[in-house]
Amino acid sequence: MASSSLTLPSHSLPSLLPTQTPRHPFSHYLPILSNSSQSKFYGLKLSYSSSLSIPSSSVKGSIFAKVNKGTTPPPFTLKDQDGKNVSLSKFKGKPLVLYFYPADETPGCTKQACAFRDSYEKFKKAGAQVVGISGDDPSSHKAFAKKYRLPFTLLSDEGNKVRKEWGVPGDLFGTLPGRETYVFDKNGVVQLIYNNQFQPEKHVDETLKLLQSL
Repeated sequence: MASSSLTLPSHSLPSLLPTQTPRHPFSHYLPILSNSSQSKFYGLKLSYSSSLSIPSSSVKGSIFAKVNKGTTPPPFTLKDQDGKNVSLSKFKGKPLVLYFYPADETPGCTKQACAFRDSYEKFKKAGAQVVGISGDDPSSHKAFAKKYRLPFTLLSDEGNKVRKEWGVPGDLFGTLPGRETYVFDKNGVVQLIYNNQFQPEKHVDETLKLLQSL
């Protein structure tokens, strides 16, 4: 019996496979990718190798928020930068700006926190409270708040439990914790959800616009 063989065009497989040193699809946002195995990117240490792997869960699967405009989110109790327990219900009765950010002491998160600090009097004038949440522990929050003279509460969501319960979407295929801001009216109902990873200062502008209309 005559043997048969399959010959593929030379461009078939190479064009579908990553090269030995692929460029990360978001590498133009990264400050510097050195030869070390980790680099900081807006609040995350990225580990990378010669091949780019994407989690089995699709990007679409990570962007369906459980908290939407017009809803009341699940309650929580977290520790603040002083180690005291703080519940979401504590803020009911006044408008609330609650923002999730990736991590303390990273470029984007520092810009965002300082932008909220610089506009804090405007938020007070609008009768609103400001709260930041990340997965850092209370001692990290305390140092972060002291260093940048942050006049508002920072809550520690260790293990990202609240972030997951609220369905805060991540970036970079879910590897980077999302940067999302929620604005509540005095009854605790969400009136705005704003997500912008790469322009952290815009969270302040958008929330102030809404607060002025409440």
